Amino acid sequence: MSSEALASQPPRRTRGARLVTDVAGPGYVVIGLLLAVGWHSTGSVEGLGWGLAAAVICGACPLGVVVLGARRGWWTDVHVSVREQRLVPLAVAVAANLAGVGVLLAAHAPRELIAVVLAVLAGLAAGGVITIWWKISGHTAVAAAAATVLAAAYGPPLLAAFLALPVIGWSRLALRAHTTAQVTAGALLGVLAGCAIFVPLR
Repeated sequence: MSSEALASQPPRRTRGARLVTDVAGPGYVVIGLLLAVGWHSTGSVEGLGWGLAAAVICGACPLGVVVLGARRGWWTDVHVSVREQRLVPLAVAVAANLAGVGVLLAAHAPRELIAVVLAVLAGLAAGGVITIWWKISGHTAVAAAAATVLAAAYGPPLLAAFLALPVIGWSRLALRAHTTAQVTAGALLGVLAGCAIFVPLR
């Protein structure tokens, strides 16, 4: 490889941070969380089916809108890095989760699954209000909420999920997408949403 080509390559640290940021995207984490809680809610394939339905409505649909918007240039990228561009994707996610709650309630889905969707909805609503003035980290908020929910549902062994938070936070800082305060605030919001909504309602 020529020296020019080498110079054009992003630093290894940045490539690693980009990989973590992409893999731990909020939409993907929500989808995985809903599948995991769906399975736990019944301990059977039936529960996994409920989780899949919730994942499509509450996770895949908003994620699809974000990807479509990035491709059409409505926002800068799939992580919607510009704060002022985040309100529309957040509104879509709130609407999708409201629809998800309605569908799950009407279909008499497992209580635990409804509780996790309500926790995600609460986090989205709070994050949306904060985003009007400040760029709180959605990555750490969703990851922290997921870790809280998994630990509450599956027990102490899943406290290990919190080990992902420093890595995800590092990736957002390394990419200069957030400040330390924004990453920390996102994590605190996620834990609060999980503890205040999911734990008492599950």
